[in-house]
Amino acid sequence: MRKLPFLILLCCLSAQAQILNAESLRKVTDTSGWSGSATVNFSLARNVTEQISLGSDIHLQYKKNKHLFLVKNQIVFQKVDNEDFFNSGIQHFRYNNRFADRWAWEAFVQGQYNRVAKIDFRGLAGSGMRYKLTTSEKYKFYLGSLLMFEYEEVADGVTPTQKDFRLSSYLSFSLYPTDNISIVSTTYYQPQVDKWRDHRVSSETSLVFTIYENIRFNTTYVFIYDAFPALGIPNSQYRLSSGLTYTFD
Repeated sequence: MRKLPFLILLCCLSAQAQILNAESLRKVTDTSGWSGSATVNFSLARNVTEQISLGSDIHLQYKKNKHLFLVKNQIVFQKVDNEDFFNSGIQHFRYNNRFADRWAWEAFVQGQYNRVAKIDFRGLAGSGMRYKLTTSEKYKFYLGSLLMFEYEEVADGVTPTQKDFRLSSYLSFSLYPTDNISIVSTTYYQPQVDKWRDHRVSSETSLVFTIYENIRFNTTYVFIYDAFPALGIPNSQYRLSSGLTYTFD
């Protein structure tokens, strides 16, 4: 594996994302072969309660000519005293085929669960097109639109099992004002095809800059809006996190 960065989160104010930002999985590289990242987070705190948090995030990417394969596995677990408080996970596989200079076809499957959001299981499978709006290497804009099937089981005792189709459209941009600074942002819009008022919006923006050689500092803000979340879950959620990234060959 040519590059394996490890991300160590320093601080996090969060509500776990229900929409995976697939753009964050893509690693910019001109060479073929494997690359990826691995994250392990652990924290222990005790005041009026004892809190234990453990999380892992593994991402692998394989590139060969016009073909790109992405795999992600993320699990987070938190316990307060003897009671499980938080438990979530996402498994994602995506294939990207750049059949023209600016055009690419992509397909994906995803499974996830999120106890805080009362999602017992959400399965997704979709396919669509991706278009590169710019040719500059200093700034890159992408527009994508996919059709996906969604199967969802919610643990609120009211919402029935969901089986529907959604559009997943996104606008993504990457800015490189200097060799040491990058700004990456992606916004998703995911309406149900037969009920457009049932929609989700997700926006993620990251600022990354090099501290010293292979060490980088990053700050990421995520905002999510769900028009029809599970009963008792707010429509909007957000996450603000900062961390260090160490990259080596």
